[in-house]
Order: sequence, then C-alpha cells, then structure tokens
Amino acid sequence: MLIRRERSDDIEAIDRVHRSAFATDDGAEPGEVGLVRLLRQDASWLPALSFVAEQAGTVVGHICLTRATVGFVPVVALGPIGVSSDHQGTGVGAALMHAAIGAADALEEPVIGLLGHLDYYPRFGFALGATLGIDPDQPDWAAHFQVRTLTAYSDERGEFRYAAPFYALPA
Repeated sequence: MLIRRERSDDIEAIDRVHRSAFATDDGAEPGEVGLVRLLRQDASWLPALSFVAEQAGTVVGHICLTRATVGFVPVVALGPIGVSSDHQGTGVGAALMHAAIGAADALEEPVIGLLGHLDYYPRFGFALGATLGIDPDQPDWAAHFQVRTLTAYSDERGEFRYAAPFYALPA
C-alpha cells in the first residue's frame, strides 16, 4: 500500500471511495462526496494534507485535513476519512490516520479536531475535546467531538470551528 498526496487526477477515484465507504440503503449520494468537493473549493483547503491510499494502482482510501480554528488560533479538522467497503478492516484507515497525523505535526499544526466514533479514534491519541477545554461550536456535537494535540500544542482552549462547508451539510 502506498499513501501519497492527492493529485488532480484522483478526484473521481476519491468520489468512488467515499460513495463506497458511506453508501446508503436508498442509494442516495453520501454527503461526504459533496463535502470533499466543497472543501477543495474553499479557502480552508490544505492540499498538502489530503492523502490517498493506493493498492495495485487503485485508490482505495482518502483522508483530508482542512483549516479550522480554536478561538482565533489556526488548527486543522480531520475529515472525511473513507476507505472503500471492500478494503475496510485491512489497515488502510489506520495507515491514512498515521500519515495525516504525522504530516500535520511536521507542518507544526497544534491540534487536530474531528467528529467520530469514540471506539476508533482514541487509538490514534484522540480524546474528547472537553477534556482539554476545546468544545465544538455546535453543542450537539460535543459527545463525539475529539481532539489530538501535536508537538506545537501550547494549551489552546476555546471553541472549535470547522470550515464553512461542514455547516452546509444536511442535518
């Protein structure tokens, strides 16, 4: 497996990954497909922090981090992360997580925030945001909002705000 930065010719493959990873019973387009497309067009997009997992020349996973804030401090938000349904449970997601965390740390980002499953993300060093005094600006997200501090962390506290496209998603 190869983890590498997203290229412009990966866009359709990334859409396929998110369609597979987040497929709905009714066949509707998963919100993650549109979210990634909106993020790419937004000032929050960080091309150096969008990665694909490739196996045998096929893109099987994608992860991106985008600009967010804690108060007025720039941080990053993780998501979406998606792995094709036929590759889930094979370590692709973990490899993408490690690559994204390492890259964000190397770029001296202080904090990564995400909304996610409480049984999955703690293995990568994430903890509930409230434990560090970082709360999402949407109170109903608090139960699943997690943060991961990085080397540049210097006790940032306050309200976490995602990039605008996250708020355009249907409820």
